Amino acid sequence: MTDPASPEPPGGTGDGAARGLAAVTGLAPDEFASAHWGRRPLLTRAEALPPPSHGFDADAVDELLARRALRTPFLRMARDGATLDAREFTLGGGVGAAVADQVSEDKVLRLFAEGATIVLQALHRSWEPVSRTARALAADLGHPVQVNAYVTPPQNRGFDDHYDVHDVFVVQVEGEKHWRVRPPVLELPHRSEPWTDRREAVAEAATAPPVVDDVLAPGDCLYLPRGWLHSATALGGTSIHLTFGVHVWTGRTLADDLLATVGRRLDDDPALRRSLPVGVDGLDPSTTSGARESLRESIIRALDDVTDDELAAALARRVRAAERAEPLGVLAQHRSAGAEVGPRWQVRQGLAGRWEGDVHVSRVGRFRAGADDRVLVESLLAGRTGPESLPDDLRRRLVLAGVLVLGT
Repeated sequence: MTDPASPEPPGGTGDGAARGLAAVTGLAPDEFASAHWGRRPLLTRAEALPPPSHGFDADAVDELLARRALRTPFLRMARDGATLDAREFTLGGGVGAAVADQVSEDKVLRLFAEGATIVLQALHRSWEPVSRTARALAADLGHPVQVNAYVTPPQNRGFDDHYDVHDVFVVQVEGEKHWRVRPPVLELPHRSEPWTDRREAVAEAATAPPVVDDVLAPGDCLYLPRGWLHSATALGGTSIHLTFGVHVWTGRTLADDLLATVGRRLDDDPALRRSLPVGVDGLDPSTTSGARESLRESIIRALDDVTDDELAAALARRVRAAERAEPLGVLAQHRSAGAEVGPRWQVRQGLAGRWEGDVHVSRVGRFRAGADDRVLVESLLAGRTGPESLPDDLRRRLVLAGVLVLGT
């Protein structure tokens, strides 16, 4: 869905292109989930996939590097397996832009000619067709998605063998790249367990025969669960590929939220407010003798007090913070808010909304609705009614709150 107030950049694709899981796997969601999700890689050739919807190519790379005033960390560069210092490819913004770390296309050109890889980060924030594709994939998966582009000179390997702490879908855009994939040295690593903590194990595992040893051509897609070792080398000309990184929610995510909620409960326990005795020796193990059992009882009481709704609310906060809602044109939105006829409104994508009493809490803020209005808004958000059925004042409030946006 394109906001008409935000023209699509060069290389964009129109609506109607296939997105989501179908665009990168060619499989139904349940088939992908049962056979590959978090389990094993999947290589899908371009002929088995619909035409790409990401709208990204070499012209997009040049547009971003030269004309979008990118700053770090939206760009990083790597050479010989190591990330370069940002000062090597950035420069001051000049008159009227007192910014010291804007991307210098001249420095990037020199480094690229010397064999450095260009990494354009967070493309889901800077290139709208990629953003739409990422939102669709996130909606299918139920997990947040971010996107990077890797632009690699001929016959160059940007990074040594390593693993990621998130699942990735690699989409080859231009050129060809030879990928080698090997089994994990650590199954399903947490985000706190990067490959750099296991350099020796990774280096040893990288000598084993790969389970995937293939060349990706334009349009091909490779899914890698987190933890799987991989490296890639550009062949022939320049290679451009996108990685859709899936930052998965795990059981540990829920456990962390549960423990944080328990911790807040413990703040209200009078027994735990008392100071330890005067003269306490924190270095003497006998100081804590017997404390574990009394603490355990307090923790269990607090744990039993946590409701399912509290845990759900904690995960909802994570979801809202992880991604942004569909973009809107600020001036077009404001200009059209008071129009009685003409604008065609639709519910904004990616709201991640949840009711807390009569307040609808979403990524775009809090919208308070009276009892009657709540019924109307719930029906709207559920797709049972359209914006045209709302009273003018309620519709205008929803427009200015960013819940409704201009449709196509």
